[in-house]
Amino acid sequence: MPRRASACWAAALVLLLPATPILTGGAARAQAQEDIKSLAATGTAFDINAVKTLVARGDAAVAAGNLAEARRHYDQARDASRRLLGFYRDLSGAFRGLDARIPREMDEKSRQALELLVQTNMRLAALFRRQSQPEVAVPLLVEVVKVMSPSSEQGRKAYQQLLEIGFVSTPYNAVAPGG
Repeated sequence: MPRRASACWAAALVLLLPATPILTGGAARAQAQEDIKSLAATGTAFDINAVKTLVARGDAAVAAGNLAEARRHYDQARDASRRLLGFYRDLSGAFRGLDARIPREMDEKSRQALELLVQTNMRLAALFRRQSQPEVAVPLLVEVVKVMSPSSEQGRKAYQQLLEIGFVSTPYNAVAPGG
């Protein structure tokens, strides 16, 4: 019986291996570059532009009055933004002290992913408020205040919505930067 189990595992591993030829040296690097380019071109959820597309689809669904579809797109955009944010931060940390270009690139991509997360949270919160579910909007708005700070424009807007909902009662009267 153990021999049969080993044979099953071996067969399973063969099925999991890619059906591409094994490349060495320069050919492997060239193939890796092509794979990277193809990932960027596919517009998958591992791409900032794909998240922007999900947000745009959510906006279009809201404009069409299809709030369930809008929520689905916004939830997908929010999840993808969070995953991207984590991946970019992990890569940035892994390359600190080794190659400054990579952390700079990943930090910029992290900022973009964070901005998309905040935009999506604000849109979802507005959607929940529109559906008379302010209690579901509260965690989204609190997250915006937390990650952007109350002194940022997005943080102030989120806090103002928390005030309008009645979750908080003390107005925040900070002066806007540059104002």
